[in-house]
This record gives sequence, C-alpha cells and structure tokens, in this order.
Amino acid sequence: MKTHYYLGWFNNTFPENLGKILQEDITDRKSLAMISSNPFFYEDDGATERSWLDQAGIMFDEYHLINYRVQKKDAQTLIQNASVIFLLGGDTLKQNGLLMEYELSDLIKESRAVVMGASAGAINMSAKWLCSKNFGYKVEISSVYNGIGLDNFSILSHFDFENNIALVQDELTPLSEEMNIYASNTDCAVRVKGGKIDILGNVFLISHSKIQRLDETL
Repeated sequence: MKTHYYLGWFNNTFPENLGKILQEDITDRKSLAMISSNPFFYEDDGATERSWLDQAGIMFDEYHLINYRVQKKDAQTLIQNASVIFLLGGDTLKQNGLLMEYELSDLIKESRAVVMGASAGAINMSAKWLCSKNFGYKVEISSVYNGIGLDNFSILSHFDFENNIALVQDELTPLSEEMNIYASNTDCAVRVKGGKIDILGNVFLISHSKIQRLDETL
C-alpha cells in the first residue's frame, strides 16, 4: 500500500498526531533518501526536515542526501533502496530540474517507500503545479510544470493562502478545471494512503474554480 505525505512547513516540530501517524506508517527505517531543492548548496541541507523526524522519534540506519555532488547512477540506486524518500523544501524549480536531469521521477513512482515532501518537495510530488510570480517565483510569465505525479492532483504548499484567496482563485482557475488543487500553509499535511486522502491542519480544496476548507481527518 503506497503512502505519500504532502507537507506544508513546520516552524518547530511535527504536531503530536502527525508524529504518531508517521511512526505507524514508517515501519522500515533502513535508509532515508533526501532530495535537495538547492542541489548546488551543500551545507546543512535537510537539517530542518531531519530534525522533525528526529524529534518524532523516527531514526534511520542510513541517511543520504541527493544533490549534484552525487552521481546520477548513485542517486538512482539510493532511491531504489530507500525506505523513505523525502523531497526537501526550498527552491521548487531547482528541485524539479534535479528530478528531471537525474531521471528520478519514474523511480520514485515505482518505489514502495513512503514518500514525503515539504513545501517545494510537496509541490514537486504532485501531478502538475503552477509557477507564477504571485506565488513567489522569479518569473515574468506563469507556466504549468509537471511534477512526479504520485497522485493526480496539484499542490500549493507553504503559501499564505487565506490572505490571498482572490489572487489564488484567479491564478488557479484554469488548472482547477483540469484537476483538484490542495492549498495549505504551515503545520499542515495531506496524506494519501492506498488512494484514501486524509487532512491535517488548515487545508483548502480548489476544484472547478470553487474553494472549500476541508475537515481534518488525522
């Protein structure tokens, strides 16, 4: 049963209920493979996300960080052998480029590992995502990018959605006609396990131009 966690950002630690559920879902703890979102930067990358897991009592025998210091073939092997794959937060575009260049997306889709992503990582896990200057990207023209496509929806993660509802609705209307979009900010999670979607925190669904706040189920 495949399990995917689309996370927002956590300023301190995982909420207690999220930590408990992760403890139950992550039973194989041999290897954690973290995928950088700033692959040219090597200092302390992944330290924050790893600290969340540490504080939840989830430790691994091996920790690996995939960036441009790691050879493509070695990166692919790390993904194939991982117990958990964690796409780190940061620069969505740079991480997307690493995924494409190293041909990791299909390997992640095929993996039986628990796959997690925080902020940028969650966005890249989704099927498609909108790159727009209104969402903080340094671009002039908005465009839709393909993500890994673990599940057939889009993610807008770690964005002050509630104070920008009109802007978001205007920007995301075309994509929302094609697929559901889950929008969240901090201390939030969308879990997909065996095709069932669960919600933690303030998460909104944008579908066919309409927006609704979802009830928590975790």
